[in-house]
Amino acid sequence: MPSQPVGQQESFLFGEDFEFDLRPRRLRRGARVLKLERIPLEILLHLLEHRGEIVTREDIVARVWGADVFLDTDNSIRGAIRKIRHVLKDDSDQPRFIQTITGRGYRFIAPVTALLSGVSPAESASRAAAKLEEVADAAKLEEIREPAVESPVHTQSHRRPGTLRVYRWPIAGVAGVLVLGFAFFLSKSRLTDATPTKIRSLAVLPFKNLSGDPGQGYLADGMTEELIGRLAAIDDLRVISRTSVMQFQDPKETVPAIARILGVDAIMEGSVTREGNRLRVRAQLIRAANDQHFWSETYDRELGDVLSLESDIAQSVAQKVEVTVTGQEHALLVARRQVSPGAYESYLKGVYTNSNTTAGTEQSVGFFQDAINKDPSFAPAYLGLGKAYTHLGTVYAGVPPEENRLKAVSAAQKALELDPELAGAHVLLAQTYQQLWKWSDAGAEFKRALELQPNDAAAIRGLATWLVCEGRAEDGVARLQRARELDPINVQGLANDGFLLFQARHYDESLQTLRSALAVQPDIAVAHWYLGYTLIAKGQPEQAIPELEKAVELSDRSPAVIGVLVRAYAHAGRRTDALRMLDELKRRSKTGYVPAGAFINAYLGLGDNEQAFVWLERGYQEKSAIMPLLKSHPHFDPIRGDPRFADLLHRVGLDREYQSPF
Repeated sequence: MPSQPVGQQESFLFGEDFEFDLRPRRLRRGARVLKLERIPLEILLHLLEHRGEIVTREDIVARVWGADVFLDTDNSIRGAIRKIRHVLKDDSDQPRFIQTITGRGYRFIAPVTALLSGVSPAESASRAAAKLEEVADAAKLEEIREPAVESPVHTQSHRRPGTLRVYRWPIAGVAGVLVLGFAFFLSKSRLTDATPTKIRSLAVLPFKNLSGDPGQGYLADGMTEELIGRLAAIDDLRVISRTSVMQFQDPKETVPAIARILGVDAIMEGSVTREGNRLRVRAQLIRAANDQHFWSETYDRELGDVLSLESDIAQSVAQKVEVTVTGQEHALLVARRQVSPGAYESYLKGVYTNSNTTAGTEQSVGFFQDAINKDPSFAPAYLGLGKAYTHLGTVYAGVPPEENRLKAVSAAQKALELDPELAGAHVLLAQTYQQLWKWSDAGAEFKRALELQPNDAAAIRGLATWLVCEGRAEDGVARLQRARELDPINVQGLANDGFLLFQARHYDESLQTLRSALAVQPDIAVAHWYLGYTLIAKGQPEQAIPELEKAVELSDRSPAVIGVLVRAYAHAGRRTDALRMLDELKRRSKTGYVPAGAFINAYLGLGDNEQAFVWLERGYQEKSAIMPLLKSHPHFDPIRGDPRFADLLHRVGLDREYQSPF
């Protein structure tokens, strides 16, 4: 059906007071010109010209960009439609103007009057009515059925044979006439979607920073993480972890493609704009199956009200996706306090500081401490501080563990004192208790964390590690499947999974997992480190050496990584290189701390079991992070028959009968 030539038209009238002027092209509401960019304006004009018709995405591409464009036009079209709806105050769920036609395109459904040059308004209205008749007749040929829409106008009429019921009123009544006629047309021609699949899974994509300052990106990232955390408390809804969705910070894929990658029913998108201490947050939900936007909202708040804002969004999402929310889960969705803007900013800077090195982690400690100084009642800041101390106390970081672990426990306990339902603090306590060999307490904390947040992939991975350390390797591996469903493309998570699979002696699966992680992010040091472990265990030290050398480089010469490289050199017959690296560890231990685990790995690799036991005893005294792995770590196999090793197992508490926390 051809549209009216643009050259004969002056403007389009629709709604109560919207007018699209053709020369110059602009959208007005009454006397006010509405701000709309070129592409949304062009798409709106195309929809107005073909009002009542289905305008496909291909039609829009050809009109706006040309037929041979090689761009991600799907995202551009969706973004433009969102902008048009925002300006028109249209609702994608109950549209007054633009209807999404599933799998096909869009249709402008409101009555439109085209004012023509040299034609009176009355004649323009008459032609608009005739247009409706033509559209309705054409619609009868479409095999499209949709639920009827009640007409808001009821009056007498006459009907021409075979045509839509049309009213010929004076111009003052034209809008009402067209509304009724078009509503009747819609009752004949609307598309009926199949009953939407119930939403059981959701991914919150990284919110966009629209503040104009890239340095404010941590606010958008913090919003993303907090919403994921709140929604993860709902057992009836599978929520993808932050570490996986952050891979789509600047996605090239369409929303349906991302949904397929993550295996979810719906996607949440949003943006954050900061002006001084005020935030404007826009959020929307998109059904993955048909790319349908079925909820959107804009929020304006003070930065100090950010927790309440996040709570409001989470509650709206839970209500919109129609999941079952228990009383406890609802309580977790609701924020209970404000936070100092300065404290919140420092906290987010601590969270998003690069902690791949000891220096980076120490910097994050400073940010968290600053947040606490500004707001001593802000529980997440204590949790962030505790996590940083835990990282510093690992073999990898090479900082004395005992003091940092006590600080981590203190920080986690303070966080729980302020907020007993902060699941992450229970996870942190569980992991720290495990390092302190408080096995039953660790199991109980993992249980509580998963009661509060059943979708917490970090808690599930932590529990899996606890099970493997307890000698329940297959039970631990079984837990990984659930963690991967929640966190399918988290590179750090995949690296940790690879190490867990190594401990469980699933070597081939460990290699596959670690190589998958490195295919996504080639410069992740721990993945190279763990890959070296597994290759040595498989009897392939020559292949392990380049992986470990890369890990040494990326980790700023971590002593723990050097210790495993000594082992690889020794097993490959490069004893001179092995002793050279061992000498480096000895020199460094004279001027600073080198974890016992580095020497344990080195001496076991060199076959010097006596020195290995000397350092195992030192590891016991300092509560080295390697000690909880005594029961599971394959590299201890050569000394498992030694009575001294059995004594160590007893003192670490790993010879007791396993007790399930569940």
